[in-house]
Amino acid sequence: MDLLTAADVRLMQELAQRVTAVRPDLIGSDASYGELAWSWGKGYASDGATWQRQLWFAGGDLVAWGWAQLPHQVRRSDGSVKDVTDAYLAHQIHPDHAGLVDEVIDWYDGVAAGLVRTVLPSSADEFALRRWAAHGYQDDPAALGDAGSWTQLNQRDLVDLEEPALPAGFRFRTADEAGPEAAVQAHLDAWAPSSYTAEGYQGVREMAAYRGDLHLLVEAPDGTMASSTIMWLDEANKTAEFEPVGTHPGYRRLGLGRAMLLHGMHLTRAAGATHMTVACLGAPGHPRARGLYDSVGFQEISRDAPLIKS
Repeated sequence: MDLLTAADVRLMQELAQRVTAVRPDLIGSDASYGELAWSWGKGYASDGATWQRQLWFAGGDLVAWGWAQLPHQVRRSDGSVKDVTDAYLAHQIHPDHAGLVDEVIDWYDGVAAGLVRTVLPSSADEFALRRWAAHGYQDDPAALGDAGSWTQLNQRDLVDLEEPALPAGFRFRTADEAGPEAAVQAHLDAWAPSSYTAEGYQGVREMAAYRGDLHLLVEAPDGTMASSTIMWLDEANKTAEFEPVGTHPGYRRLGLGRAMLLHGMHLTRAAGATHMTVACLGAPGHPRARGLYDSVGFQEISRDAPLIKS
């Protein structure tokens, strides 16, 4: 087995930057510059032993990769354990080497043989979708339902930014200011039950793309970190990404998330970004996040096409 390493992730992020420069609509929801850092950092300590990978190079540059996530157990903050029994593939292929999709599929079918296999190619990648179908992959009806799990990628330019407005007594903090314990608790409160841990956050902090001054929180008058988000700055493309974004359930519908996103965009613009992205669940049964991002000027650029092979 070739297990995914931190050095691999840095190469994968470089590929994400090159694809973003030419075809941002082909960036998978799990293959963006920020998502790669977030997923690796928070999950490696607990799940890394089940992360197999394959890399394809041309002229010394990484041009395609596959990251197979095989069955494992997820231990969550409420003490529950979730058994993940299917295989999932994260992947990215540079559009100049689109024909490698067949090799990626063959590799995935090999390492996940005997398992139900799922994958989320971009709906904009018509060539790849035809190749996945030729290998026996079909639309995933569960993922495509009203409460499905596919995501859409949203974008906006960082011009004409509205000024953020927090309710009285609330204030913005950064993770550098608030500290690791507060940053972890903010995520756990927003996403409970969650598999996030202090060890996972340490992994996130060790990623080269992480910046504590771009890890934003909203502190409530009682000291609770009521909202949080991390912004991942891709300096090569002058773009930044929100991932994740969450608000404590006891502090929702107060406008905190909206104010945090606006303040975050001001921060990333000051850091050199001219463009911003954020992903959200796209199915009809998940309107809240889409409405939040719409309210601060984001528009859809692409979406997943969930596929499954029994």
